[in-house]
Amino acid sequence: MGSHRRPKQPSRARVTVLTATAAAAVALTSQAAHADPKPTKSEVKAKVDKLYHEAEVATEKANGAKEQQDKLKKQADALQDKVARGQDELNTLRGQLGSLATAQYRSGGLDPSVQLLLSSDPDSFLDQASALDQLSAKQADSLEKIQAKQRALAQQRKEAQGKLTALAEVRETLNENKKKSQGKLAAAQKLLNTLTAAERAKMAEDDRRAANRAAGERAGAGNKTSSSSSSSGEQVDLGNEVPASALGAAALQAAHTQVGKPYGRMGTGPSSYDCSGLTQWAYAQAGAQITRTTFTQINQGTRIARSQLKPGDLVFFSNTSHVGLYAGNNTVLHAPYPGTYVRYESMNTIGAYQTAVRI
Repeated sequence: MGSHRRPKQPSRARVTVLTATAAAAVALTSQAAHADPKPTKSEVKAKVDKLYHEAEVATEKANGAKEQQDKLKKQADALQDKVARGQDELNTLRGQLGSLATAQYRSGGLDPSVQLLLSSDPDSFLDQASALDQLSAKQADSLEKIQAKQRALAQQRKEAQGKLTALAEVRETLNENKKKSQGKLAAAQKLLNTLTAAERAKMAEDDRRAANRAAGERAGAGNKTSSSSSSSGEQVDLGNEVPASALGAAALQAAHTQVGKPYGRMGTGPSSYDCSGLTQWAYAQAGAQITRTTFTQINQGTRIARSQLKPGDLVFFSNTSHVGLYAGNNTVLHAPYPGTYVRYESMNTIGAYQTAVRI
């Protein structure tokens, strides 16, 4: 006789697990359907370029804070040295006053008329009294000097403390902008990591091609016709424009010798550069000291129109966050951004032109 047992029903726990699994699968499928598509290489590049720009702004602010920090530290150190020397002088004056007071005390405390009556040698006593009057005058002079020195020291200490307070604030600003720049660069790297190895290699190759110099490039800055790689790898004619001054020509020639050196955040050479670090270094080699940041370099020299550009002039882009040296024929020599090298590049591919300055 065959068995007619009823099929075993699944346990409540098993039903719950199956239901949860099915729900999770549906949720994952729904999420996958609505997930943001992976950004294209061009979208990644645009976002990375924006982050590099923001990092460069923060870097220039950090450069300014670093320059200010160095200046304040020198001033604070000088004031502290001055205070230390002043304290030594004050201690010397106090010692002199102490000697005078001791001499006065030892002269005796008797009334002068009584001392005269008791003196066996009145003439000698009168000579001593005269010396005592002179001693008192010296004492008064010493007191005046001490008071003046104390006032001067108090003022110098106040100035030194003000410099030290400002120095602490500037250091905080410097660290904040360093962190901000590092954060932007880290975000850019994270975006780059979303690309495949082949896509990243292609972008790197584009940068390498942009940094390479073509055969037969000029031997000097602004005095020969030559060509150079643009940001897209195409050749850009540097023309035959004449620098406005020997200073500009020398600065451009100095920067020319650094082509191929890597971009370095807050770099001032000679191993790496950021944009304003390169321009400052180039002009220093030419014998002119200019300030450290784009925000201050733009206020040096003479403002000129774009149509007046000559080789060696400073050209500013993107709300003063970037600077390069004009090289001729709408081309600049500059340190672009992290991962690139000092190179010639068409002004059309760098960013929004702002203004130009002739040092």
